[in-house]
Amino acid sequence: MRRQSGSGIAMTHDEKSAVGVLAGIYAVRMLGLFMLLPVLALFASGLEGATPTLSGLAVGAYGVTQAGLQIPFGLMSDRFGRIPIIVVGLLIFIAGSVVAALATDIWTLIGGRVLQGAGAISAAVTALLADRTRDIVRTRAMAIIGISIGTTFMLSLILGPALAGVAGVSSLFWLSAALGVGALVLLLVVLPKAPEQEVVHHPEKPRFLDTLRDAELVRLYTGVFLLHAAVTALFVAVPFALRDVAGLVAAEHWKVYMPVILISLLGTVPLIMMSERQRDPRKSLIIGICILLVGQLLLGWQHGSTLAIALALVVFFAGFNFLEARLPALLSQLATPERRGAALGIFASSQFMGAFVGGTMGGWLRGNWGLEGVFAVTASLAAVWLLLALGGKSTVSGDKANNEG
Repeated sequence: MRRQSGSGIAMTHDEKSAVGVLAGIYAVRMLGLFMLLPVLALFASGLEGATPTLSGLAVGAYGVTQAGLQIPFGLMSDRFGRIPIIVVGLLIFIAGSVVAALATDIWTLIGGRVLQGAGAISAAVTALLADRTRDIVRTRAMAIIGISIGTTFMLSLILGPALAGVAGVSSLFWLSAALGVGALVLLLVVLPKAPEQEVVHHPEKPRFLDTLRDAELVRLYTGVFLLHAAVTALFVAVPFALRDVAGLVAAEHWKVYMPVILISLLGTVPLIMMSERQRDPRKSLIIGICILLVGQLLLGWQHGSTLAIALALVVFFAGFNFLEARLPALLSQLATPERRGAALGIFASSQFMGAFVGGTMGGWLRGNWGLEGVFAVTASLAAVWLLLALGGKSTVSGDKANNEG
């Protein structure tokens, strides 16, 4: 194997610029989606025609079109170029945000969310990142993207409830549209021109099928599906627990999320440092899943007060933020260069399908089994993931670890 660690190799100026801008595109677009997560279920439940199941569907609806279109958008970016496809995706996302902002009934809101998700550019942006970075530093670049998404998620949990309390949830959709425009500016104006013609890959069908069947990659696809199913389902339930059980009005929820996120970093940062030191990346992954599971069990066991919910969320997000950053970096280690684009497309599709299933499932569970049913099922998802991770190879990427040693 000729692949080696990039830990002693500096990124070039062009690579740093490209990674910074693409991380910014990820961040501003995902901020528009993530800010809605802690408040959308409450907002949707008050619209004309809403039911608990439809409210959950509104939360997760963007995930199904994201999941279905990631691979086609990635393949079109191979044929027509990354930037034109990303532009189209951002324009669709902006249109969906406007539709949702104008919604007065549940079905219009669901339609807007579906349209938001149809701007499925994650795989194309990641492929553009791969085009603009050398293989030797690409793992580091992927980790930067993962950290930017995790940081955006944390920030959104604070900003979403605060802004919705001041200007209403519809204002978050308008802000999402504005952030989409900002992403277009970053892409078309700020992103440095490629020093050479962008590399365009033409994945062969056998490689795609091999990527789809690879046992270790399938564990990562399944893991990110379960992770996002769990977090989306939780946010169909947690806002109601804070409002109806703990007695905290929706406009004050940010006062819970802000300290939760800040304190959870005390667990996330050591996990990231530990994962960088370990030769076997499976160990830190298993520890992260265990922490995630404990947080969900705590929510199910005790969610009758604001303090109890906050403590459980601290544990949950210590694991979630680490896993959100770690999974794409680990994927870039496991997937060889010739099939990395296909692997990223499947990974992104799995992630967003998890969000769709989690939102829909969470709404149905809350309507039929109550909050306890939601927390029990999300804990079960984490337990299933833990069993799958324990069944993996003792060294998930043994060749890679040996080359880095």
